[in-house]
Amino acid sequence: MKKIISFALVFVAVFSFSIISVDASSPVGVYINNERFTGYVQVTNNTTYVGIRKFANAIDSSAKVTYTSSNRTLTIKTDSHTITCKDGDNYIVANGRYFYYEQPIYMKNGIMYAPILNLYKAFGATIKWTDYRGFDVTTGSGYVRSGDSVYNADEVYWLSRIINAESGGEILKGKIAVGNVILNRVNSKYFPNTIYGVIFDKKNGTQFSPTINGTIYKAPNEESVIAAKICLEGYSVNKNILYFVNPYKAPNSWVSKNRELFAQIGNHAFYY
Repeated sequence: MKKIISFALVFVAVFSFSIISVDASSPVGVYINNERFTGYVQVTNNTTYVGIRKFANAIDSSAKVTYTSSNRTLTIKTDSHTITCKDGDNYIVANGRYFYYEQPIYMKNGIMYAPILNLYKAFGATIKWTDYRGFDVTTGSGYVRSGDSVYNADEVYWLSRIINAESGGEILKGKIAVGNVILNRVNSKYFPNTIYGVIFDKKNGTQFSPTINGTIYKAPNEESVIAAKICLEGYSVNKNILYFVNPYKAPNSWVSKNRELFAQIGNHAFYY
């Protein structure tokens, strides 16, 4: 009975409050290599955040952390890492890798916070939830492979171009969702098994109009490239969406009449 009650208290403390601060006396904590993290911890919008500067120094005491006020960016440098975190962004950049999370980085009282469930990835660490004390972070090799060594250049090239052509003016999450549709099709037995093959698929007619009007060949904007890399990291709005359409431009589309709606993100409706 005590175990059940204790777990319930921890669950409520972590997930139920809109904004709470957590200190050393709280039943909710963060541990790094089995040592209590004594930096800043907050739970905001059901997400556990940690102060980035102190978290970085707890992971690696030699880490050099600087803040540039002109672009509201915190930069962390270690022997094997360059990590940047920008106020308001939903992603962290580590060695050219893009790690996305639903909740954004933010500043509060001069401290920059990031979701712990995203920040640990930037350091190549692992994380697990422990019922009686909170999050346990374990450092690994201390190295995150570079983006150049992880991302396939051809996949980034075509995925970023279809994202840009279809949703270049959409919010980042909308761009990511378009990229998810492409990759979900790659993983589906009903579509070609490469990004290029999916984009230029004509099995049941032209799938994507940018391959006809030529906008697929237009150089993508920066955020479309970022969205492509986030998708290739494995982040997915939904792993089953296979179609999208702008309902304002095509209110009576075949997709809207024949497929199940997942959600509308920006100006696009996404379907299973």
